[in-house]
Amino acid sequence: MEVIAPVTQVNIDAVKTLREMTGAGMMDCKNSLQEAGGDIDKAVVLLRERGIAKAAKKIGRETSNGVIEAYLHRTGDYPPQTGALVEVNCESDFVAKGEDFRALARELALHITAAAPRWINRDEVPADLIQAESELFRRTAEQDGKPAGAIEKIVSGQVEAFYKQNVLMDQVYVRDAKVTIKDLIAANIGRLGENITVRRFSRFNIKEA
Repeated sequence: MEVIAPVTQVNIDAVKTLREMTGAGMMDCKNSLQEAGGDIDKAVVLLRERGIAKAAKKIGRETSNGVIEAYLHRTGDYPPQTGALVEVNCESDFVAKGEDFRALARELALHITAAAPRWINRDEVPADLIQAESELFRRTAEQDGKPAGAIEKIVSGQVEAFYKQNVLMDQVYVRDAKVTIKDLIAANIGRLGENITVRRFSRFNIKEA
């Protein structure tokens, strides 16, 4: 006789907490909590994985609507000296007008202000710059006396770190060290049901050249 595992009963407060953390629907939150045995952290991971899975099906669809959002960073009563503008696109004006989509765009503007990315995607990084960085990393490793067999692995790791520091999609989200910007956008694609892309951004800091 087949044994059916008991369904974990979840607390409504936990469902609300998970919804506030992820923005997912109530039923999605409840089902993920049940599957995770009531563990909120595990449920967050499940929702992110599902959001990314949904997002993969929508990548490549045309994004001809969207918004431009801004963030200005203030320190106490001092006027803003750092800020960013970002254009975030989606498929329909219905989603573009929604508060969830605009909230994402504002979060991206805030992140760009704080993390100072230089490019949106890896394919925008000039190939000659990556080559020059690789040569610099290689010479440094050689001067440090690293074993010849390990140098290429070291260089590869440092190039990867360069991407994560400078490419928006590879950066760690400033509000959550467990999430990259690519993951954040993918989760919103899964939740809102449309492809979402960052078209362009500009960051300003009066103390930087």
